[in-house]
Amino acid sequence: MITEQVTLFTNYLTYEKHFSNHTIVAYRKDLTQFADFVQEQFEIDDTNAVTHQHIRSWLVGLMNDAIDARSVNRKLSSLRSFFKYLLKEDLVHHNPTSKVQGPKSVKRLPVFVEEHNMNSLFDVKQTLEGNSFFANDFEGQRNKVMMLLFYTCGIRLSELINLKLSNVDYYRKTIKVLGKRNKERIIPITKELSTEIQRYVVFREKEGLQNEYLLVLSSNEKLYPKLVYNEVKKLLSMVTSIEKRSPHVLRHTYATHLLNKGADLNAIKELLGHASLAATQVYTHNSIERLKDIHKTRHPRA
Repeated sequence: MITEQVTLFTNYLTYEKHFSNHTIVAYRKDLTQFADFVQEQFEIDDTNAVTHQHIRSWLVGLMNDAIDARSVNRKLSSLRSFFKYLLKEDLVHHNPTSKVQGPKSVKRLPVFVEEHNMNSLFDVKQTLEGNSFFANDFEGQRNKVMMLLFYTCGIRLSELINLKLSNVDYYRKTIKVLGKRNKERIIPITKELSTEIQRYVVFREKEGLQNEYLLVLSSNEKLYPKLVYNEVKKLLSMVTSIEKRSPHVLRHTYATHLLNKGADLNAIKELLGHASLAATQVYTHNSIERLKDIHKTRHPRA
């Protein structure tokens, strides 16, 4: 019964709330894990029989398995959303998650790449042999556009993969992206990016590739997440030694560099497509740490 209700809930998120496939998979995994736990430990297959003690027992088990507090809280959030839906649909009589509090988690600052490292990635003069990190061919130019889109637009991985040729407005120098919950937003692009996209399109045409999506494989198929992750990791490894090197790190880098240059927090929120300002405020911590470093190294009494 719980498994059937999980299916109802994920269908609701898919067809009514229009959540991304990545989010749906995460919800389904968390809720299936909980359903298996109460079935095995308490022989419960009815959501109305679930109590806050059962949920606490699940959370304790997760923490005993060395699952970090942040992941435990995410799983609890999935369960809260699930029971909130069931209550709204009159499928349960109470919400047991209302009596459960998640573990305290330490806030981690977003990892980002330093500005001079990003500049060196795109500046031919700063490479060791005076050669670009991007080959002068279709794949090299595609990867350059990909990295510029991440760094100068701050878009998500899913937004990059689903960006279409028709979404690029060369005249207004903007791109239109489809974000979370199918929310569209317009993002300005630099003159450099506009030029590099047009140069990439020429390479595409020479390869005889015809696809509605902007960034494609040489086989004319749409990019897929694993390839993007690998290319980003490989390219960032050439200019930085930070441990985490992913597309999302470039999104953090975009926001942090904007804030360091004095951009308004509300403007950054709109550019990133955040639903609330709270999600954007995390970047202010990086800027405060930067100010502390400047004060420590520059002030005569520091």
